[in-house]
Amino acid sequence: MSFPRYPKYKDSGVEWLGEVPEHWEVSKLRRLFEIQKRIAGVLGYDVFSITQNGIRVKDIESNEGQQAMDYSKYQLVHAGDFAMNPMDLITGGADIAKYTGVTSPDYRVCTLKQASEHSDRFLLYLFQNAYRRRLFYPFGQGSSQLGRWRLPRQQFNSFSFPLPPKSEQHAIAAFLDRETAKIDALIAEQQRLIELLQEKRQAVISHAVTKGLNPDAPMKDSGIEWLGEVPAHWNIMPVWLLFELGRGRVISHNEIADNPGPYPVYSSQTQNDGAMGQIGTFDYDGDYLTWTTDGAHAGTVFQRRGRFNCTNVCGTLKARSNMVSLDYACRAIQSATGYFVRHDINPKLMNNVMSGIRIPVPPDEEQAGIVSRVAELVETAERLSAEMGKAIFLLQERRSALISAAVTGQIDVRSLAPKEAA
Repeated sequence: MSFPRYPKYKDSGVEWLGEVPEHWEVSKLRRLFEIQKRIAGVLGYDVFSITQNGIRVKDIESNEGQQAMDYSKYQLVHAGDFAMNPMDLITGGADIAKYTGVTSPDYRVCTLKQASEHSDRFLLYLFQNAYRRRLFYPFGQGSSQLGRWRLPRQQFNSFSFPLPPKSEQHAIAAFLDRETAKIDALIAEQQRLIELLQEKRQAVISHAVTKGLNPDAPMKDSGIEWLGEVPAHWNIMPVWLLFELGRGRVISHNEIADNPGPYPVYSSQTQNDGAMGQIGTFDYDGDYLTWTTDGAHAGTVFQRRGRFNCTNVCGTLKARSNMVSLDYACRAIQSATGYFVRHDINPKLMNNVMSGIRIPVPPDEEQAGIVSRVAELVETAERLSAEMGKAIFLLQERRSALISAAVTGQIDVRSLAPKEAA
């Protein structure tokens, strides 16, 4: 859908902004906002984090992430205040507080000087657009390589925003509220489809490695809760009988000197999360399976080939014989550990737990057939996921472009906003 432009434009005098509608003003932030610094002095308030997705309440009980020694020294944020992260102009954000809380004294909290004369939603869209397009970035100071590229107070006060009449501010905000809600709904739908696709993929893979590909095969009770019935001619064997188990450890300086690298360091997250390095790992060389022992990625199983390092949140499995292929065993063990994690059974999958897991072992030709079928399923699922991911990216780009065009006057949405807002 194309949108109309304003009849006449003028030079804004601001490099990043260019031309604006002829009747719009351009205002420096010091005319619009007053920076606040109100220290709480007491405990008990919700602690706010300011992210790209807005204000989030920090879970200070979990001890995850950075924790402050004394939250009474944090600054107050009242409902209606603007709060932004001036310390990170790369991945930071801004939002309007919905209720009172506290946030880091390093963040910036502002109040509108003439709130009744402006639309706070319109101004929030301007702030969020400035972060997404990195408009503040050229005015920052610090070390961008360390993720600390801050916007000083003076540069903040001197930064210019386009300012249409109040009625147009409300019209633009109402238009963007409506249109971004539509786009967000489409993005959420695509994300849900990806989740459903992944669930379906895992279910089909699990069925293939535990039931086989022949629906008419005679079955027997495995006697194992997660496994249920398996083809009657399959064996069921414990991991310790099929594999030698290992565990990552810290290597010494002598070992580092004797084994110059660097080699990939695998941790716990993905098949290809290897970072080049040596420290804090044990050196492996050969064909292995690795699994994540605990944490958010507990139970994930990957194949590793060649020379690599493995962090101490991972365990390793090296085949004792050719009774089971690594390709098939990877899927079978993942089905077992996935069941344990989903049902909160042994969430810490240490070596003693892994060694006792029993998996079905089909004949060699059936293992090969299952692996081939699973590879087809994975390829199809990854292709569909990639297509959905591309659709999400394009929707997000469309959302950002629409916001930028509306708040800078590149499109005229006055006739498209709800009448009550205009």
